[in-house]
Amino acid sequence: MMKRTPLLSLGIAGLGAAALPTSARAQAQAPRTEQDRPNVIVILADDLGFGDISCNGSRTIATPNIDRIAAEGIRFTNAHTTSSTSTPARFGLLTGIYPWRVPGTGIAPGDAGMIIRPGTPTLASTLRDAGYTTGAVGKWHLGLGESGRQDWNGHITPGLEEIGFDYSFIMAATGDRVPCVYIENQRVYNYDPEAPISVSYKENFPGEPTGRDNPELLRLHPSHGHDMSIVNGISRIGYMKGGGKALWKDEEIADVITGKAVEFIEKNRERPFFLYFGTNDIHVPRVPHKRFAGRSGMGARGDAILSFDWSVGRIARVLDSLGIADRTILIVTSDNGPVVDDGYRDRAVELLGDHRPWHIYRGGKYSAFEAGTRVPFIVRWDDGARAGTVSGALVSQIDLFATLARRCGARIPEAGAPDSRPALAVLRGETEQGRSWVVEQNANGTLSILSGGWKYIAPSRGAAYLKATNTELGNAPEPQLYDLREDAGERHNVAAEHPDVVELLRSLLDEVKHAGGTARR
Repeated sequence: MMKRTPLLSLGIAGLGAAALPTSARAQAQAPRTEQDRPNVIVILADDLGFGDISCNGSRTIATPNIDRIAAEGIRFTNAHTTSSTSTPARFGLLTGIYPWRVPGTGIAPGDAGMIIRPGTPTLASTLRDAGYTTGAVGKWHLGLGESGRQDWNGHITPGLEEIGFDYSFIMAATGDRVPCVYIENQRVYNYDPEAPISVSYKENFPGEPTGRDNPELLRLHPSHGHDMSIVNGISRIGYMKGGGKALWKDEEIADVITGKAVEFIEKNRERPFFLYFGTNDIHVPRVPHKRFAGRSGMGARGDAILSFDWSVGRIARVLDSLGIADRTILIVTSDNGPVVDDGYRDRAVELLGDHRPWHIYRGGKYSAFEAGTRVPFIVRWDDGARAGTVSGALVSQIDLFATLARRCGARIPEAGAPDSRPALAVLRGETEQGRSWVVEQNANGTLSILSGGWKYIAPSRGAAYLKATNTELGNAPEPQLYDLREDAGERHNVAAEHPDVVELLRSLLDEVKHAGGTARR
């Protein structure tokens, strides 16, 4: 017999209904008039851990702007991304599809083709169809054009316009991957015709220096990998040549993309808009602006957290100055959990001190353990609902699509967002009856499922440990079961003690995997 509260022994159909109580479904009504339609801003940090912000209990770093949003909104302590790595997490958020359902959604190189294919309903296309102006600014990491065949010197297609974004100003992949240029509306920003761009993820271009062969040219050295083309004195993943005046300066990335986000807000203040703002902070290489350099006392990683907090504050202040904060939903979250050494010798490990980016949880970025997918998640509603509330409801980023569509009066296409469920009452803090279960994946594709306070990690042949980043990946050949109510740090595998729970969760996970979708609307 189980000693803990038993799980809901229901299949997908039953759990689908349980995801939102009847009273909550009745409250989750679409807006009645044009004036009722709120603006929506999703600020998606990169590699920000649950313990990296002061409102989640950190005493080693202050994030006053994020704390302000939490005080004016609802802070969730049991919120999860769909994956512990970037590309699949972003895919899940924007499409409402579990990324493990779709081949090719793993960590994307800088020359990856468009991963969200044209014709796939997205949160952006759904809101655009409902009359919203839509924009994407900052880190993208979901591919552009056709794989390895992009025209970096012309119009890159397919791109973000084809999946619902009216405006885009993006980094194609990540700060540590080439091409190191911004792309505005599918053309390289500030393009330099005297320095045409070539990109390869197979071989270097003749005569181009690399971090491996020319370490004397580096101002920031790699700790592992990251030894290919050199841009701005930093070696990257992948090879490129050219770029000239279009090449970004790492110290200015936060200022540039936050500025573009502000411009989008200001331009569209008079009409409903949706802004997806993916920051570069706190991903490597961490080269914060001189305003933040050295301020945290924790090296470049801590300084990058301060930079991210500044970006959040800049967005909040422009909403205040334009008088539209009270008709804007503002969401602050992260794509996955934290990593300290992710490839550069920036002294993040040596200067970490007592700071715990993973809070009380085990693992981190790449991992199946909780720190990989339990992320900061704060929602400030346009009407100020439940300001200052802290919710322990089980929620997932996969449900942002359906929830925001419902709040904004948008109709999701019949085949759209098959795994996203409207959770408006939950995300408004009106009930703590969140999801009955959440599925997530690690960097190896190992799946986990959480339900009723239990967490089951499916058996995997993947490596247990990633030495380069000092991360426990959560892979094991045998089933793992953790009682998160008693063992939030996942130190005691109790699968042998609770075979009935293991079988229930294994069966549920199998049912989810083989279903075409799990949404119930």
